[in-house]
Amino acid sequence: MPTKYDTNPLDPEFPEKARAAAAESQATQMLGLDGKETRHFPPPAPTEEQTRRFVSPDMPSYSDPYNGQYVPTSYQTATFATADQTRKRNVDKVGLPENILIALPYMPFSIGLIAGVLELLFVPKHETKVRFYAAQGLAAHVGILIITTLLGIIGNFANMARVGGAIFTAVTTVFLIIFVIKAWKGRPIHIEAIDDLTNWLEEKIKLK
Repeated sequence: MPTKYDTNPLDPEFPEKARAAAAESQATQMLGLDGKETRHFPPPAPTEEQTRRFVSPDMPSYSDPYNGQYVPTSYQTATFATADQTRKRNVDKVGLPENILIALPYMPFSIGLIAGVLELLFVPKHETKVRFYAAQGLAAHVGILIITTLLGIIGNFANMARVGGAIFTAVTTVFLIIFVIKAWKGRPIHIEAIDDLTNWLEEKIKLK
């Protein structure tokens, strides 16, 4: 059958055949719908995923009923009881609670100085925590005593040095009281400026 794209120049009837082919291709064909029914697809068969049922987990060691978190019945929340017992335990060969021995070397005036010396003499070496705070409190008192003495000597010649010495004594007394409270509560205390003196005192002052 000739088409509209057939360009054979030897066929004298080519133009008419091309127009007839074009008209035939453009004609609309109507399809009858009489007696036709819409086909319905059957519903999908149930799958294993749809029919699966979950059962309650068998976990007798956990709390019941389930509240969103499986928590063992024997679980207990952490408390500070252990730390508090350690802080109040009796120190070997001394018999006093640890928090008292740590706080005493920071007592103002000569109380802390004497307490620091006695603790370094009688507290055994394996009680490193108590010995460290005893040496640090003693070092703090030694430093305060040296500065107070120098200001007192200078104060004999200058009234400003005497006033400065009084202010220094008041400030250091307040700080020592704060250190006593912190040591009593078990909070760490570190005076970096006297680390060398602290280590030297802890090493040198001990019973032979």
